[in-house]
Amino acid sequence: MAETVTPTVTDTPPLASTPRERRGWYLYDWANSAFQSTVITVFLGPFLTTVAETAAGCELGADSCDGYVHPLGIRVAAGSYYPYLISLSVFLTVFVLPVIGAIADRSPHKKRLLGGAAFTGAGATIAMAFVTGDRYLLGGALFLIANISFGAAIVVYNSFLPQLGGPDERDGISSRGWALGYLGGGLLLALNLAAVSLLSEDDNPQRTLDLARWSIVSAGVWWAVFTLVPLRWLRDRPVTAALAARGNVLTDGFRQLGHTLREVRAYPLTLFFLLAFLVFNDGIQTVITMASQYGTEELRLEQSTLIVTILLVQFLAFGGALLLGALARRIGARKTVLISLVLWTGVILGVFWLPAEAPVPFMALGACIGLVLGGSQALSRSLFSQLIPAGKEGEYYGFYEISDKGTSWLGPLAFGIVFQLTASYRVGLISLVGFFVVGFVLLLAVPMRRAIIAAGNTPPRVL
Repeated sequence: MAETVTPTVTDTPPLASTPRERRGWYLYDWANSAFQSTVITVFLGPFLTTVAETAAGCELGADSCDGYVHPLGIRVAAGSYYPYLISLSVFLTVFVLPVIGAIADRSPHKKRLLGGAAFTGAGATIAMAFVTGDRYLLGGALFLIANISFGAAIVVYNSFLPQLGGPDERDGISSRGWALGYLGGGLLLALNLAAVSLLSEDDNPQRTLDLARWSIVSAGVWWAVFTLVPLRWLRDRPVTAALAARGNVLTDGFRQLGHTLREVRAYPLTLFFLLAFLVFNDGIQTVITMASQYGTEELRLEQSTLIVTILLVQFLAFGGALLLGALARRIGARKTVLISLVLWTGVILGVFWLPAEAPVPFMALGACIGLVLGGSQALSRSLFSQLIPAGKEGEYYGFYEISDKGTSWLGPLAFGIVFQLTASYRVGLISLVGFFVVGFVLLLAVPMRRAIIAAGNTPPRVL
């Protein structure tokens, strides 16, 4: 039932954040990054692809499969099912996440919203235990619920960021959150790596599939358990009188979203930055979500090699986020993100030329990804926080999250279409270069200082 509230309102200065509250905020990144690393990046792509191939009549353990599945009567190549599913989940989040953000801005119970979304997503992830045999439709439905809930929780989580520090502090706060998230995600991935290495059997592909399924389930358990800490340490803040919901917070959230969409033209530079982010981060997220499937299907690498590589990425991303955060303090966050986009383009070109069945070069490029991954995303998040009009953090992060963690749209769609047309994962991958090039040009064109002032905020000393 929708929440009906008589909100606590105030026009007094907001509560200052405490070190304990900041630690609680960091720990939600620790909690949810297990879903990103174990589920999205490593196991789910190959797992659902194998389940879809089974439904298409392909033999379990076959090197390749040209079979088709027919969800809702639509003819889909088994190898394209997962990227199409990602695109569908993002299409749905376009309608869900901005409304969640509008509700978060007008509710005095942000922690309840965070917990509700997080536990729904974790529950759907745990329910992947029932995706056996050819149940690719069940797996797809659970993934849609989990991924949309994941995005909804991140919207609410990100909306806390402007409350935790001033303009000169947010790059560091955001970078530390991302860094701790990669550390937590890497730790669970290491445990799953140990399980796969010890329990898998070379001549038993069903055992490998079962291990993948239970690794996915473990991420849901991790996500749910560690969410309890930020829910205890974060603090709800009173809603200002100008923003308070009157009556039903859900319907008021829809009304406010419509009002914001009509007013959004007053902040064209914020929208221009958001467009740049949606483009280049779509490329980043597609690389993350497709890396495991690319390694399995195109490079014919063992699952253990993929997990070691992603584990390497996770732990290097911990240091990379802190390193790029330190660089941003010297040259500014935007310049640092621009440098990272140049490096991303080089990585994509390098991956295109990787030889098959060669794990060492794949791991080397994974290390390069780790060094730029966390920093580029953390600094984009903190940059965007400077461009949001006060009191509308949730709404604007709702639009932002359309292409944040695990929710890319155009990239997987382009990847899936190119694969279906060419049957080549390499050609699909090279199509992603355009996302980084166009995103770089768009971000370069944003006058950040003027954009921050236009949003009514104070620019940091270094941009």
